[in-house]
Amino acid sequence: MTNPTDPIDPEALRALNAALADGRQSDPARAIARGVGRMLRRLGNAHIAELSLANGRRADMVSLTPKGDIWIIEIKSSLEDFRADQKWPEYWDYADCVLFAVAPDFPTAILPAQTGLILADRYGGEIIRMPERQPLAPARRRSMQLSFARAAALRLAYALDPGVALQNKLD
Repeated sequence: MTNPTDPIDPEALRALNAALADGRQSDPARAIARGVGRMLRRLGNAHIAELSLANGRRADMVSLTPKGDIWIIEIKSSLEDFRADQKWPEYWDYADCVLFAVAPDFPTAILPAQTGLILADRYGGEIIRMPERQPLAPARRRSMQLSFARAAALRLAYALDPGVALQNKLD
């Protein structure tokens, strides 16, 4: 039986909040994310949006390949967005591959050559350039895979049964 006085797991609450639209993403960014997600599923990859990393950053999208590789995809909806946000080098500590996903009309020549490139719109995406794979250490890989799995499972659980206690926590 559920005890309504039990506190909600703070990690679970963070996972749910990250899964919910927070209003910070622009319509173009959401369109790119949708297309990237479709492309990743077509490739057989699992993916999750807005995954918190151990360094306190939050990756726009993380993909887990069938072989267990971890890709972090940084979505950029405009030149201004790219210039204002230079946290992407920190993602190499948490991924085998780091890629930028942009709309087809984005000036791709300014994107770092050591990262991958995905062109996407709301209907799909295409990998234009894969970065050189930089394998994660086994302990970091396991940590990222567990984080990915827990976030995905908790988001699904809360989507299926949000519960009254959770609703009170979100107010």
